[in-house]
Amino acid sequence: MELVELTDKEFKDFAIKNPLISFHQTKEWGDLKSENGWKSYLLGLKNDEGKVVAGCLLLSKMTPIKRNMFYSPRGFLIDYNNYDLLKEFTIEIKKFVKKKKGIFIKIDPYLSYQERDINGDMVEGGKNNKQAYNNLIKLGYKHFGFNLLQDTLQPRWIFVTDTKDRTIEDVMKDMDPKTRQILRKNERDFIRTREIKEDELPLFKDIMQHTGDRRDFIDRPLKYYQEMYKHLGGKNNILKILIAELYTKELSQSLTKEINDIKEEMDNRKTKYEMDPSKMNEKKYLAKQEESMANIDRLKKKREKIEKIRKENGDIVPLGGILFLIYGNEVLSLVGGSYQKFMEFQSAYTVHWEGMKLAILNNYSRYNFYGITGVFDEKNPLYGLYSFKRDFGGYVVELIGEFDLIVNKPLYFLYKASYKSYRFIKNLLNRIKKHL
Repeated sequence: MELVELTDKEFKDFAIKNPLISFHQTKEWGDLKSENGWKSYLLGLKNDEGKVVAGCLLLSKMTPIKRNMFYSPRGFLIDYNNYDLLKEFTIEIKKFVKKKKGIFIKIDPYLSYQERDINGDMVEGGKNNKQAYNNLIKLGYKHFGFNLLQDTLQPRWIFVTDTKDRTIEDVMKDMDPKTRQILRKNERDFIRTREIKEDELPLFKDIMQHTGDRRDFIDRPLKYYQEMYKHLGGKNNILKILIAELYTKELSQSLTKEINDIKEEMDNRKTKYEMDPSKMNEKKYLAKQEESMANIDRLKKKREKIEKIRKENGDIVPLGGILFLIYGNEVLSLVGGSYQKFMEFQSAYTVHWEGMKLAILNNYSRYNFYGITGVFDEKNPLYGLYSFKRDFGGYVVELIGEFDLIVNKPLYFLYKASYKSYRFIKNLLNRIKKHL
């Protein structure tokens, strides 16, 4: 077998059929990373008949010690349970990296470790990939442990909902009743979603900036989102950004109609009662009228609030949004946020549901809510993130984790020491910047 650089078409034709495919393993992702100083290679291991039997997008970047580090994001695209194939690929890719003056290759395969349920508990007798893990260890890959928190390059714990060959009704049945209720309420309240285009990226950046300020993280600059759209959006059709908007005018008109309908109902009830009081229990009549008045008061207060929002923000008010990446087998929710002053509208439910419907209607295998932690304790500060996603129905996926394949051991340990110092300084500067 021979490891070769593939053409764009050769790589896509092989990769798109692989069960481990994701947007990370695409030429487009490599092109995006090139904007930040990474060099990309599309590699394939060909058998004697010239067929590609394994491959990966491999990224390289110069380190401070003047040697290259390599990273195959969510790679390799290979049968990890096939020890002989994995061994051959490992030998060949080490040779390739050594020629390119590389120190090590980092991988974080898109491969589950052991099957888990909606609560994060291991499924008794469930599927696992412990053989794949053992094969990697046997071949010299250094594992970074079965971490529980989000402290690796990509989340090791994610939450997904299966969507293939399912209907919208099927998926809704598995939701928590509260989630269905919120979705229906948002529909009634004229909260609508739409896809934004490149010229509206500053709006999404503003949403993310407000979210970062609220949740104490530093958001990416606008240029990052523009580069993502350039390489993944448009004709490439991998990236979609959906935002939720509140149609204040329509909602206000709907509330007015609802108020008038209740008033008409009250008038009809009053007329019937006055025409023949004997046909209607007085106590029941008064209770019904009182209930209707309470509903009118509630709707008037709501309309008053909506009219205030309309006066200050216009007929169509952005509430929040999510950036989706759509490729291979799934629709993935990468990042999203919402404006704090409009949190009461719970727009995240609506935008996620639109992403789920996109997966259902196009028969993708799953909708990926993306990162959670592996700590399923209500006392965990990040438990709410998991709880929100769980209420849509689905299950926890525990990925196999992060590995380094060391090519040059002395330089590897020198790099690790320098990287640790670099991260300390960077985190310190970020904390200082945050509080300036």
